[in-house]
Amino acid sequence: MAQVSLKGIKKNYGATQVIKGVDIEISDGEFVVFVGPSGCGKSTLLRMIAGLEDITGGTLTIGDTVVNDLPPKDRRIAMVFQSYAIFPHMTVRENLAFGLTIANAPKAEKDAKVAEAARILQMENLLERRPSQLSGGQRQRVAIGRAIVRKPAVFLFDEPLSNLDAALRVDMRMELSKLHADLGATMIYVTHDQVEAMTLADKIVVLKGGVVQQIGTPLELYHTPANLFVAGFMGSPKMNLLKARVEAIDATSVTVGSADIGTVVLPKGGVSAAVGDEVTIGLRPHHLTLGGAHDITGKVVLVERLGNETLAAVALASGQQIIAALPGDVEVSANQELNLATELHRASLFLPNGVAA
Repeated sequence: MAQVSLKGIKKNYGATQVIKGVDIEISDGEFVVFVGPSGCGKSTLLRMIAGLEDITGGTLTIGDTVVNDLPPKDRRIAMVFQSYAIFPHMTVRENLAFGLTIANAPKAEKDAKVAEAARILQMENLLERRPSQLSGGQRQRVAIGRAIVRKPAVFLFDEPLSNLDAALRVDMRMELSKLHADLGATMIYVTHDQVEAMTLADKIVVLKGGVVQQIGTPLELYHTPANLFVAGFMGSPKMNLLKARVEAIDATSVTVGSADIGTVVLPKGGVSAAVGDEVTIGLRPHHLTLGGAHDITGKVVLVERLGNETLAAVALASGQQIIAALPGDVEVSANQELNLATELHRASLFLPNGVAA
């Protein structure tokens, strides 16, 4: 079994605490992505799991073994770094077999495991090449293949696609998803790119300042963000956030008023707020539509045509800008007055403390 459990994990550098009591449960075979802005602690957390950083406090368990004080070689993990970290003077075959070579594995075992990794990654025709003869994507596959050869209990990926161009990142994301499906292995992946997180993960862990903000499936984080930070970070384009004030509350709904959206009734029962409280309405750009009874009026500031959709930046009466994701064939232009309808049943509501209602 390769479940991973983090309980009360802390990391201090001197008097500075960078990981502040993290609790995460990762099931056997799960693909979990740590995501957050630069400096949030995601790579530090991954390195602690790998044994490359000491744990200041808490308990880290891989399978049934507490590994806090175990060296990396005894943790049954393999790590793929942002830099390919492959040897330029070795062939692909030699790079793949390196871990087994230093472990004095029999030649027949090495050959079998290298052949299996090459088959999984469709690299059979590259085994005699050197890294200088490979593309960036092929080099990253070599690094992943070296991890596969070790047959670890847990794969760790530290922003492995960030050195690749946009098109190649899409291809490699698909390869990683297929690899996870083929191997059924536990994988922990670090990225600052929330699109990567949404497309790869079974479960996402959102971090900010060394604290877990929310754990859930990609759709849970998209549709029901736990707080304003997650709402603004997850989703592309990010959620529109409009200030409003509570006007009335009952058992099934809350009425809020805003200079930009007027007075609207949100189907949110049992909200722990008081009349007069300042709250925030969250509206995804894809939940704004043209036509019908419009709730928002503004002037188009910028139009981005992406083919399948058109993104319109709209300035509201208060001066705030929001993004509307419209069908690709919609004709809109800068300085045009735009009337938008909102799917209020999909709106999020955030209390004065920033937590979702």
